[in-house]
Amino acid sequence: MTSTSTSTTPEHATQRGFFSQPKAVWAVAFAAVVSFMGLGLVDPILPAIAKDLQASPSQVELLFTSYFAFTGISMLVTSAVASRIGSKRTLLGGLALIIVFSALAGASNSIGAIVGLRAGWGLGNALFIATALSVIIGSATGGVAGAVMLYEAALGLGISVGPLLGGELGAISWRGPFFGVAVLMTIGLVATAILLDRTPASPARERISVLDPLRALRHRATRGSGLVAVFYNFGFFTLLAYTPFPLGLGAHQLGYVFCCWGVMLAVFAVFVAPPISRRFGDIRGLAGALAGIAVLLAVMGVLHASQTALIVCVIIAGTFLGITNTLMTQVVMESAPVQRPVASAAYSFVRFCGGAVAPFVAGKLGEHVSVASPFYLGAGMTAIAIAVLWHYREALVAVGDPEPARAPEPVTAGPAPMLVAVGGPAARQIAAMTVPVARARGGAVHVVHVVERDVVAGEDAIDLETQTEAVALLDAAMGELRAAGVPVTGEIVHSTGTHAEVAARIMDRAALLSAGLVVVGADTERPALHGGIASHVVAHAPSHVIVLNPRAGALGRPIPSVAAQGDARGLWHAT
Repeated sequence: MTSTSTSTTPEHATQRGFFSQPKAVWAVAFAAVVSFMGLGLVDPILPAIAKDLQASPSQVELLFTSYFAFTGISMLVTSAVASRIGSKRTLLGGLALIIVFSALAGASNSIGAIVGLRAGWGLGNALFIATALSVIIGSATGGVAGAVMLYEAALGLGISVGPLLGGELGAISWRGPFFGVAVLMTIGLVATAILLDRTPASPARERISVLDPLRALRHRATRGSGLVAVFYNFGFFTLLAYTPFPLGLGAHQLGYVFCCWGVMLAVFAVFVAPPISRRFGDIRGLAGALAGIAVLLAVMGVLHASQTALIVCVIIAGTFLGITNTLMTQVVMESAPVQRPVASAAYSFVRFCGGAVAPFVAGKLGEHVSVASPFYLGAGMTAIAIAVLWHYREALVAVGDPEPARAPEPVTAGPAPMLVAVGGPAARQIAAMTVPVARARGGAVHVVHVVERDVVAGEDAIDLETQTEAVALLDAAMGELRAAGVPVTGEIVHSTGTHAEVAARIMDRAALLSAGLVVVGADTERPALHGGIASHVVAHAPSHVIVLNPRAGALGRPIPSVAAQGDARGLWHAT
């Protein structure tokens, strides 16, 4: 894939594609912001709830336990429900449940009632989250990239604004955040119901069974990633749910602290995790981020009496958590030997159910052992996650390795094979421009099209191109060469990450083929700002590289010395 595409990745989404969306997309995006607020919304009001309802910290922590536990259990049924009744009905059902249970929680007068109602809220949230991304992508204009970018923006805004809104409304009354969510979600529900077209149910052959995610756990890779997530989320939810009590801050101040935490989480998940993945690999990068979380939790245990130290550690923890969420999702999606929705459901089920235990246990330890003990336990559990990750590393890496190239037969004479990377609307044009180069060199040509997969702020993964679209694009490009009498083979390769990762996949194929020449399209869209595919290939390719500019028109004749030698020691000029 080359960067001649107009909408292949979030970083290449145009401003027009991002803002010029149907009203239905904005309605769902607004509801997504409110939904993602639920993660940190109650953090600032935990001490106030404990005081007003005369509840112990462990009882208040059950607000998280019930929410996360039912979110996890619900993940087993969300895909099955959506495939049977359609995404719109699933979406509206989830929104309705959030409205009802959040409003009832705000009106409750006992901690037990709120805990039970938070469970219903978790069910609604699972139904909504499971379908919001697919609905936005299906309804958005300007390509998949703009839709994914919009969803990422909604997720980041919700995670960061949730604690802030909880703190502002919680300063008035602990009931305020619950009623605030109900009001905002009602607006989102009405707008979505009116503006979003009905979505049909999936054909019977494509429907997902409730048992499919559980069956997926029989696979070593899925089971290994799930176990890592269980121990990691124990540390994550300990920090998120327990820290407000030893901090000793008011609702306003807690809202500001966890707002900064949410901003760091979202920024590092989207912008920092991909470079770390490229530089160190998913497994090593993930192990390093988990080690950072474990160290921070241990430091919080040692310095629990210092309010300043706890605040700094919470905010810094957002950076490691953002990196971990993204890399963990990449590992799950790349290594799972099952369909992505099934892998996502299995992973979410295990991580939420396992992590749901942490808040209650942390509260009990804080009451009966010491203030520092929950932090030490969280650090220990996160350290175990690192050990589990290393134990399963071969299974997690092996299944996620790039597909073996279906390379042309090795040649014993003549020039080395030529690799042509194509992608986007100009793929066919690039292939046609390659014809005179291929004829002059002779030998075999192998066409590669890289299908990019984007991890959405560490929560889910989405292919930026359907398999049907990818096959059609590859066939069209190969057809140009075949029609000109050039012997050609081709393949589709999948990549998770940014343009540098796409370039790495191209270079892997070039090295595997011992290609004497690589042809790519020019970086025509903001290469100076983001760094395009062609620039990465030119800088790191193991062979000569020709960069073709489709905007320049047909390729001119080659430099005579190049044609005569049949290699790539000269330059080709585009006219």
